[in-house]
Amino acid sequence: MSEANSLKSVMAQLAEAEKQRAEPGLTSRQRRARTVARLAAVQALYQMELGGQGVDTVVDEFNNHRFDADMDGEPLAEADEAWFAEIVRGVVAGQKAIDTAVVTRLASGWRIERLDATLRALLRAGAWELREKPEVPREIVIDEYVELAKAFFDAAEAKFVNAALDGVARDARG
Repeated sequence: MSEANSLKSVMAQLAEAEKQRAEPGLTSRQRRARTVARLAAVQALYQMELGGQGVDTVVDEFNNHRFDADMDGEPLAEADEAWFAEIVRGVVAGQKAIDTAVVTRLASGWRIERLDATLRALLRAGAWELREKPEVPREIVIDEYVELAKAFFDAAEAKFVNAALDGVARDARG
């Protein structure tokens, strides 16, 4: 994952974006915990792909060591650990169908393997939520992953994530 932005700056950017939207039925603290869970899920998926670790190993590592740790000298915001685990396990279990849903929305001839590993993790996590969590409004899911993309990439990649996930949402939810 890009080291261009510190975790502290990523979290500040996500907190600012969170002020612009509200996930129904959740408190501000619960929304923030879901945002942290989504960020951690993208990191875990990235880590699994590059390191070849299994899902249980990575989920346990995050739950036992990372969520309670300090990053950049600051305590990491509280995460919805169950949401995190559900995303990561769901992406791994349904990766073939998720990748197919994403590839359908890529330019003709593009394969998901051509994308940056972080972009793949973002798209897979977002696509999983859009397909498997219809109770979460599509705008919330797309906005969250677009904001994550903005934290790690330029505007072009964020627009790409927005377009791809919007297409996945249309396919999955009508």
